Amino acid sequence: MPIPDFQNLMLPLLQIAADGAEHRLSDVIEALAQQFQLSEAERAELLPSGIQPRFDNRVGWARTHLGKAGLLESSRRGWFRISERGKATLAQKPTRIDTAFLSQYPEYLAFRSRGRAAENSVAAGGEAVDEVASPEERLEASYQALRGTLAQELLEKVKQVSPRFFERLVVDLLVAMGYGGSRRDAGQAIGRSSDGGIDGIINEDRLGLDVVYIQAKRWEQTVSRPEVQAFAGSLEGVRARKGVMITTSTFSQQAREYVSRIEKKIVLIDGEQLAQYLIDYDIGVTEVSRYVIKKIDLDYFDEE
Repeated sequence: MPIPDFQNLMLPLLQIAADGAEHRLSDVIEALAQQFQLSEAERAELLPSGIQPRFDNRVGWARTHLGKAGLLESSRRGWFRISERGKATLAQKPTRIDTAFLSQYPEYLAFRSRGRAAENSVAAGGEAVDEVASPEERLEASYQALRGTLAQELLEKVKQVSPRFFERLVVDLLVAMGYGGSRRDAGQAIGRSSDGGIDGIINEDRLGLDVVYIQAKRWEQTVSRPEVQAFAGSLEGVRARKGVMITTSTFSQQAREYVSRIEKKIVLIDGEQLAQYLIDYDIGVTEVSRYVIKKIDLDYFDEE
C-alpha cells in the first residue's frame, strides 16, 4: 500500500496517545508503520534530499499539526502525551482528523495563517499541495520542478554548441567528477585517439592507474544497440575494459540491456543524465539563491 500522507496519520497517532501515557516519537513511528503494514522498501523510502525517511517525516508533521491544535502536548524532550482537548476530541469518535477538522481551533488557525503563502501553491488538478504533502515535501517538489526545467534548458543549450565546445564541456565535467587528474591532462587525452569508435582516453584516477575510453557525440536520434556494440568492439581492439558513451539524445532499451550483459564495463549517459551531472557539478550553471532549512537545537535549550 502507498505511504499514507500526514493527514491520514493524525487520527491513528492521536488514538495511540489515547492511553494518556508519555510516548516517544520513534516508538510511535514504529507502531504506525506496523499498523499500516508498510514494507521494508516503503519504510526505507527517503525524501528527495536523501536525509530523512518519507514516512518518518510525515508522522513528525502529523504530530506537529496535532500539537499546534492543542490535541497533543510535549511532556519532555522527544516525548509527548495527549491533552485534555485531545481526549475530548477522541470522545467525539471522529472518523477522520485532518487540517479542515483542526481549523475549528483558534491556535491552529493562527499556525496555518503564518504559513498561508506556502499553502497557496496548487498542484495539477487543483488540489492544494499542502493537503497531501509535508512542508519539506512541498519545498523539495518545488526544487525538483525548478531543477527539471533547468535540465531541459541546459540540454537544449548543449545541443546548440559547436563540436569543439562540446568536447571541452565533456572534459570539464569529467575533471569535476574526479577523472583525468588535471584539466590539462584531460584536455590532452580527449580527442587524441584515432581509434575507430573512440573519441578520447582519460585517466580513471589522478595516478593514472587505469584509463577509460570515451565516445561523446551530439546524436539526435536514439542510440541503438549496433552503435553501442560497435563501441564495445572498439574497446576490444585496444584491449580496454572500461568505456563511457555520452549522448545528447537517448539510448534504446536494447542498448542498455546489451551493456548489462557483456563483460566489459560500459556506462551509458544519455542527454537527461548528462544535464543532471552538469547541474550537480556546476558546469554551465550558476547559483542564483540558496535557502537554508533550520530546526530547533534541543541541546542548546537543555538545562539539565
